[in-house]
Amino acid sequence: METRKVQVTGGSTFTVSIPKGWATENGIEAGDRVEFHPEGDSLLLSPRTAEDTVEGTVDITDLEGAELMRTVFTLYVSGFDIINLEATRVTPDQRRTVRDATQGLVGLEVIEETSDRVVLQDLLDSSELSIHNAITRMRLVAITMLQDAVTALVENDDDLATDVIERDDDVDRLWFMISRVFRSALRNPSTAADIGLPRETCFDYHSSARQLERIADHAAKIGNHALELGEIPDEVSEALEELHAESADVVEMAMDALLEEDGSEATRLGNSAREHVRQIDEHTRAVDDLIREMDAERAQQLSLVVDSLSRSADYGGNIAETALQKAAPRPEN
Repeated sequence: METRKVQVTGGSTFTVSIPKGWATENGIEAGDRVEFHPEGDSLLLSPRTAEDTVEGTVDITDLEGAELMRTVFTLYVSGFDIINLEATRVTPDQRRTVRDATQGLVGLEVIEETSDRVVLQDLLDSSELSIHNAITRMRLVAITMLQDAVTALVENDDDLATDVIERDDDVDRLWFMISRVFRSALRNPSTAADIGLPRETCFDYHSSARQLERIADHAAKIGNHALELGEIPDEVSEALEELHAESADVVEMAMDALLEEDGSEATRLGNSAREHVRQIDEHTRAVDDLIREMDAERAQQLSLVVDSLSRSADYGGNIAETALQKAAPRPEN
C-alpha cells in the first residue's frame, strides 16, 4: 500500500498524486484523464474507460453439443459484447447448438453467419439491466416452480410437471444475466454506478441468485419424479405438502431479509429463517420414516423428493446468512 499527502492548490482545490508505477502499467501519461468512482466513504480511481465494445474470438472447430453451449455461456458471463465463433467450417449441428445457447441468454443475438463463423452480440446495455428486478423475478419463478412441482406430484398432473421442468430455463436465463452484470461490476466500477448498486450489494444478490437457481433445479427434479411416480398415498401427500410449505416459508423469509433495507428488520427475518431450517431437519426425518413403509422403488424416489425439499430450505438458509451479513453494521475506517 502506498500513501499520498493531500495538498491544496489555488486556495480551494484538493490535489493528490498517483503512483507512477501504477500509471505506467495502465498506460497513463501526462494529459490523460482518469475516472473517480465514489462508493460510500471510498473513492475508486481507474483509467478512463474505453468506449469500444469488448470483443472475443474462439475457435470452435473441435467443439460441439454441451461443450460448445458451455463455451457460449462462459463468454457471455465473462462480459464479451461481441463473440466470434470461428471454424474451418461451421456445421449445421454447431449452428443449432449456438442458436439454442443464445435463446437461453438475455440480450444475446446472432448478428452474422458465414460458412466459417458465427457472430453473436449482446444488444443490452448494462445500465438497462436491473439485478434487483432480476433476482425478484427469480424468486417468484423458483418459489412458484417448487409449489407447482409438489402439486404435480400429489395430484399426479403430468402436464404441470412438464411445465415446471420447462420453466427451469427461465431461471437459468436470469441467473446468467445476473452473473454477467456482477462480473462487469467487479471489473469496472462505472458499471456498478450504471446499475445504481454498490458492488458489495451486487455480490450479495449474485450469491443469493445462485441459491435460487439451485432451488429451481430441485423443483425441476421433483417434476421429473412426478412424471414417474404416479399416484401416491394421501398420508404421504399431506406430509410432503407440509414439508414444502415449511421450506417455501424459509426461502420467502430469507428473501424478505435480503431485500429489506432496515437493518434491524433484516436481521430479525434472517435469524428467524435460520431457526426454521433447524426445525425442518426434524420434520424431514419424520417424513423419511413414513416413506420407508412403502415399496423400495417408490420409497427411493420419494426420498429424493424429500431431499430436494430439504435442500431447498438449506438454500434459503444460505440466503438468510447472506442477508445477515448484508445487514450487519459496517466497521468504521
